[in-house]
Amino acid sequence: MTPLQAVKGMNDILPPESARWEWFEDIARRLMQRYAYSNMRTPIVEPTALFVRGLGEVTDIVEKEMYSFEDAMNGDKLSLRPEATAGIVRAVTEHSFLYEGGKRLYWTGPVFRHERPQKGRYRQFHQFDVEALGFAGPDVDAEVILIARALMRDLGLVEGRDVRLEINSLGQPEERRNHREALIAYLEKHADLLDEDAKRRLHSNPLRILDSKNPAMRAMLDGAPRLMDYLGEASLTHLQGVRSVLDAAGLMYTVNPRLVRGMDYYNLTVFEFVTDKLGAQGTVCAGGRYDGLFEQLGGKPTPAVGWGMGIERMLLLLEELQIDVPIQVPHAYAIVPAQAQMPVAMVAIETLRSAGVSVQMNAGFSGMKTQFKRADASGAKFALVFGEQEVAVGQVGLKSLRDAAAGQTSENLDDVSSWAAKLLKA
Repeated sequence: MTPLQAVKGMNDILPPESARWEWFEDIARRLMQRYAYSNMRTPIVEPTALFVRGLGEVTDIVEKEMYSFEDAMNGDKLSLRPEATAGIVRAVTEHSFLYEGGKRLYWTGPVFRHERPQKGRYRQFHQFDVEALGFAGPDVDAEVILIARALMRDLGLVEGRDVRLEINSLGQPEERRNHREALIAYLEKHADLLDEDAKRRLHSNPLRILDSKNPAMRAMLDGAPRLMDYLGEASLTHLQGVRSVLDAAGLMYTVNPRLVRGMDYYNLTVFEFVTDKLGAQGTVCAGGRYDGLFEQLGGKPTPAVGWGMGIERMLLLLEELQIDVPIQVPHAYAIVPAQAQMPVAMVAIETLRSAGVSVQMNAGFSGMKTQFKRADASGAKFALVFGEQEVAVGQVGLKSLRDAAAGQTSENLDDVSSWAAKLLKA
């Protein structure tokens, strides 16, 4: 019988690689506590209409990339979530979660897009999202951008060297409509230079054409009308408010007038942290303000801003930059030569674990030489030797596995808590 394999583009994460994920998640959670952001979680499966209405019918995600199906029980049209924000807005609206005022939230989980798998782009990938809901001011836009910088700093990245920030303003709907008319007129004059994808979007979503990666269109697009030139005073003031905070915080950035993002729900501030270390997959964190999405999904008008970070891509960047990610290893490895010593050993080991000491126990009763080899391979700093002679006098041997000169000492089994701290501090 042929062994079954994972779906292409959906990857297993096994030890020791999974330890890198836990490291990232621990850093991110601690950071969210410092900023007083609370965790929320949403279902993997949502109504397909949520993403059609939230992202836009003519986006690549809705047109080409969603995993959609019909519920065999009741005929409901459902989809695996291709991004997090629409589901977050749906949940907050459904539960009237902003009734008492704005909320600062974070979210993490898998998302699904039917793309061609390649390095840094998968069909199931994981995002870490930060969302500030119910706050309209540019100060909160700046805050979420600074959270992204803080997370990347905690991961070991340096802004300006490893990653760089690009920001833009998409203004408000009326400003985009005026720009849209001018943009369509310009693109129609250069229709012979448009690729098939651009021709298809010319009248349905021309702003997205500006984000094209087709080098044959680059020079023509560089001469297209700029949305920035159509922004009114309020939109420009909002952008300046964001920039003033970033400037005060010493965060370097570039205003990129061609930055439009891939979802239809953005307005005003948009931004991306990008790198040139990952080839074509250069965006590692991106987001912006989406004040119209709540109303678009049936809720009350609500200001909101946030960002998403691809965890796989971020870990790939850390690997590319050779930034060390600590791998967890046990404090000690328990060597038990025979069944006769096992009850005593198990009691001592459980006491150590209750005191916060990580202990890996040998499985089975192989020879001492074999067990010491396993202890060394585990990465543990100490071996706990529950030999027949040691146990007979109420002791355990404590041998350093990383300092040959330290030799082996003995510790009392009737007072394990008193020497547990020694293992934790080493």
